[in-house]
Amino acid sequence: MLLDPGLDLTLRPMRYPQFYEMYRAAIRNTWTVEEVDFSTDTGDLLHKMSDADRHLIQRLVAFFATGDSIVANNLVLNLYEHVNAPEARMYLSRQLYEEALHVQFYLTLLDTYVPDPDERARAFAAVDNIPSIRAKAQFAMKWIDSIRNLGPIQTKEDRKKFLLNLVCFASCIEGLFFFGAFAYVYFLRSRGLLHGLAGGTNWVFRDESAHMAFALEVVKVAREEEPDLFDADLQSRIGEMIEDAVACETLFAEDLLSGGVAGLSVRDMRTYLEFVADQRFAQLGMPMRYHAKNPFPFMEQQDVQELANFFERRVSAYQIGVTGEVSLDSAF
Repeated sequence: MLLDPGLDLTLRPMRYPQFYEMYRAAIRNTWTVEEVDFSTDTGDLLHKMSDADRHLIQRLVAFFATGDSIVANNLVLNLYEHVNAPEARMYLSRQLYEEALHVQFYLTLLDTYVPDPDERARAFAAVDNIPSIRAKAQFAMKWIDSIRNLGPIQTKEDRKKFLLNLVCFASCIEGLFFFGAFAYVYFLRSRGLLHGLAGGTNWVFRDESAHMAFALEVVKVAREEEPDLFDADLQSRIGEMIEDAVACETLFAEDLLSGGVAGLSVRDMRTYLEFVADQRFAQLGMPMRYHAKNPFPFMEQQDVQELANFFERRVSAYQIGVTGEVSLDSAF
């Protein structure tokens, strides 16, 4: 079975072809940071944005500075060891590359938006010095540490611990923290601001959606192979975890919007986070908890297949052609 300890090296006969197809799709969806055009962003920051807008961006960039590095660490330290199928590990190898690409994108973003070296250093230290970002980092590190010394996952409880870590990073870190961050970016884009950030975010968004889809497929396979793992106890713990993530991200929203950003409120952001959390519950086959509606029309207009927009300077298509369809219903 997928979570059995060991090091399966046999690609033929292939047990889980869906993971191999996800790997192939990821390879087709290749982009580079050098394609992102930040040429108009600095002018927007200096001349078109309020102090409250700039505070939002400073906090957002500070979160981006280390967010994907945390995800990459969990992938290497926890996920690769325990998902025992070579085709799945191929996808995880590709995901690790994409996390490094995202780190490069945000490093370039930080260097562009924050030219002062001391201010950049403070941004990278945000996980220690800014309470709202520290809370998010501590939430993530708690779940990384929960299985750091687990060893072979042979017992039911150990396998449930692994699934909790997997669900955390798919549904809470990539599927909620990052989705919340993307909403701020697309809000600014709806005002015609920061085209470079929005253009790069389009590609990161699609990568993160694919990462989440892979992790949820691992959960689905594990649930089919070992139905007794996904019991009431595990679902209760998942529910508490996602609620904690919503609370963390709401605290971040209160910080980002503390200056009073016109057109964006903490109340609406909380509603959006609850809406996204409900999508994660549904993807996990669990009942929705919030029954919230998406308060942001600008998010409903997103199309993660092409993500071409009136405000953008160029169409965000990948270098290599992409085939297939993307469903938007469960993404936002």
